[in-house]
Amino acid sequence: MSAGLTVRRPTRGATALRGGRIWRPTPFQVFGFLFWLVMSLAYWRVPLCCDAGQHAAVVERLKESLLHPRHPMADLPGAGSPYYSPYAVAEGVFARLTGLAGWEVLRLAGPLNLVVLLTGIGRLVRALTDRAWAPVLALAAMTLLWGTERAWWSGYLGLMSMAGNLGYPSTFAIGLTFWAWALTGARARNTGRVRYVGPSGLPNLAGYAGLGALYGLILLIHPITSVAAVLGAVAFVAGWQRGWSPEVLGRWALTGAVALLVAGAWPYFDVFALAGDPSVDAMHRRLYDGLGGHFWLAALGLPALWLRAARTARATPSATATGADGVRGGRSRAGDAATGDAGTGRVRADQVRAGRVRVLAGRVRAWVRDPLVLLFLLDCLVVAYGWASGHYTYGRIMGLALVPAQFALAVELAAPRPWPGGRRLLGWLAAAGACVGFLTVQAGAVVPRSLDPVGFEQPPRWPTYGWAARHIEPGETVIADGYYAVHSLAGYGADLAAPAWPDASLDERERQRRAADVRAYLAPDSTRARRAAVVRRYHVRWLLLTRWHRAPEEAVVVAWSRRTGEVLARVGPSGPGTTR
Repeated sequence: MSAGLTVRRPTRGATALRGGRIWRPTPFQVFGFLFWLVMSLAYWRVPLCCDAGQHAAVVERLKESLLHPRHPMADLPGAGSPYYSPYAVAEGVFARLTGLAGWEVLRLAGPLNLVVLLTGIGRLVRALTDRAWAPVLALAAMTLLWGTERAWWSGYLGLMSMAGNLGYPSTFAIGLTFWAWALTGARARNTGRVRYVGPSGLPNLAGYAGLGALYGLILLIHPITSVAAVLGAVAFVAGWQRGWSPEVLGRWALTGAVALLVAGAWPYFDVFALAGDPSVDAMHRRLYDGLGGHFWLAALGLPALWLRAARTARATPSATATGADGVRGGRSRAGDAATGDAGTGRVRADQVRAGRVRVLAGRVRAWVRDPLVLLFLLDCLVVAYGWASGHYTYGRIMGLALVPAQFALAVELAAPRPWPGGRRLLGWLAAAGACVGFLTVQAGAVVPRSLDPVGFEQPPRWPTYGWAARHIEPGETVIADGYYAVHSLAGYGADLAAPAWPDASLDERERQRRAADVRAYLAPDSTRARRAAVVRRYHVRWLLLTRWHRAPEEAVVVAWSRRTGEVLARVGPSGPGTTR
């Protein structure tokens, strides 16, 4: 009776009762979580500074009016301001639902942006290699291999810069960019999970349309990051796509069309009008100063890029072979025509030259078929264009221009052992470079001063202006002369007579005129009549002055800061907020 029964063999081991495998975290999941925890704490311990006031002001304006926000820093219409992106609108909705202030929303955005960034890194590196430790090494290279001078800009991903910029839209946009590159690479290689295919055997159109929507979202959130995102899309498609049939071309055209459609449909501003706007170029001129000190450690990734290019060239001999055949054929035909007329000889010589051009083109194509190599070259060309043309804003992609070299180095060093001598040397150099970068620039971002045995350079510690905001009602206009105050006050809901930053929603000539009026108000030889005219013109109610400026005789001092010595004085009519 038992002969026809199937007997289940006993299962031994720790998973016998569970009936499955034990989940084990990958190295990147472990170190990525630790990095997220450390960087979130580092971001929270440092006072928000620099552009944070602008981004907090955007949240405050959207919290006040979601559909028709005012100018981020002045009592002016905000229609056309690129700061009102889908990311900012989502923050504004969150602030309205929770009642949180703009500064608090910015604090909470940092860890969320870091999750998007880390998952994007993991997904992109997995698209490049299946080596388990490659994402960990990519994270280390991306945050440490910069230079030995501090580079602090939005969109720069060194530890020091991230300690202040995690809550910015640029960080979120870069994380989405990594996701977009990974998904683009999977589509180009046709290695992603495909649920539905069309009659041609290609993935259905919805995936390409969704990818286009993602690129359109990046364009709206941070337009300058979208430049690097598009370059990456070109690099991955050109490097990995095979079989350029009309159906394939149509799918990638759909991706581009959807991206443009999503960006053009956004009602708050016209993103395409920003392409010819030179108002922010002057402030980005400094990006091109001290490039060696800011980025030289990233050059350790150049040998890895060269190795990737060489391997790709060896793996694609057909292009060079075809070109060589063309040269040999041209030479043969030229030899056959040696006894012919001179015109025929010139034609054959032209064919030889054309064959040589094909050889050169084939070799170039073979060397740049790797997406990271091509992306690095394209990034360098755009950065060089920004310098040569005077459109220095394009220098903002310098941070992402380092990523191909950093990630190529990580993939190279994640290779299984034994290593050849060249890779061992590269590994030692990379480890030394990471230590140098950490000790000279990056350590202060994650090592608190109380635990610092060396005296690492710390992130900027700007003063806060809650003491002044207690007296200033949202929407009241302030004249300030201090750099910190000018860049921070709007984040508390106040308006400035002269906005600190250029904005597409305000003509730059008007902003400069307002700045000139403020300078005239603060001038030592300013008369009471001139000051009264400025107060009436811009509805000024408050002055926030450093200790280097004497308060006018008509001003009434309301509060002062023990830390900075700044004073808050009332000059306009008394309002309900002046007695709080």
